[in-house]
Amino acid sequence: MRASEIAERSQAIVTEVERTIVGKTDTVRKAVLTLFCNGHLLIEDIPGVGKTTLAKALAKSVGGDFRRVQFTPDLLPADITGSSIFNQKTAEFEFRAGPIFGNIVLVDEINRATPKTQSSLLEAMEERQVTTDGVTRYLPDPFFVVATQNTVEMTGTYPLPEAQLDRFFARISLGYPDKSHEMSVLSSQQVSHPLELVQKVVELNELLEIQAAVRDIFVHEKIREYILDIVLATRHSNMLVMGSSPRGSIYLMRASQAYAAMEGSDYVRPDDVKEVASAVLSHRVIPRSELRTQGSTTAQVVERILATVPAPVPVT
Repeated sequence: MRASEIAERSQAIVTEVERTIVGKTDTVRKAVLTLFCNGHLLIEDIPGVGKTTLAKALAKSVGGDFRRVQFTPDLLPADITGSSIFNQKTAEFEFRAGPIFGNIVLVDEINRATPKTQSSLLEAMEERQVTTDGVTRYLPDPFFVVATQNTVEMTGTYPLPEAQLDRFFARISLGYPDKSHEMSVLSSQQVSHPLELVQKVVELNELLEIQAAVRDIFVHEKIREYILDIVLATRHSNMLVMGSSPRGSIYLMRASQAYAAMEGSDYVRPDDVKEVASAVLSHRVIPRSELRTQGSTTAQVVERILATVPAPVPVT
């Protein structure tokens, strides 16, 4: 599949999702980009801004099997992965698949479950499989996890460990809409929910083709070096306690490839890297406590570090 075709299909998905998520084009594009990269998405934001709606709209636009798991403190790993139930008629145990067996799985308020339950997602997210009762079962393809976190109410929550945060390809937030866009939301939801209008515009087999084609986007050696310089800068910065992992550099390259393709380009440019750096790296670094006290977000710190790394001359 050519870059121009990827750009066309990405715009079709963005258009459908924007029927429900108004005025957040850049954020929606980052979500679609993560899907194209076969990664997983973490959405951190306040309640009521459309985190769940975004996941549902994405699923409808690609015709994927949508599943939702509401994380609570009493949720058990088997409630996610599934368990074996004894069938009295056959006198045998039968496996009942959990909600993790879907194309697009919404994990709502992931930080409300215990660390044991959170860790049950690690194998699924990294290996695209789950192991229960000693048997390994493969998940559907494509498989896309969208996890949400409420950044305001932290009572009774269990912060995600760094190992699990690193499994997420990108982290985004939606934020409040401006007045004109919120007026549009009020108008569109007066009679019905616009989610009902979202149509399937890409088939699942086409999505798999896109995910494979994105990796073929050309990345010049100087661009790879630029990506690595950015990641190394996070490791050596005096603003951070911990810099990005090697997984961060891999994901930054893939995100740059997907962004270039969504722009209709068959090669990656420095500006493509800059556009996706914050979403890919901000949850992989830990800023110093004094910066957090001053109100600086990790995304802002990454942007400041990015500004210190010289970009190569645009190459083809």
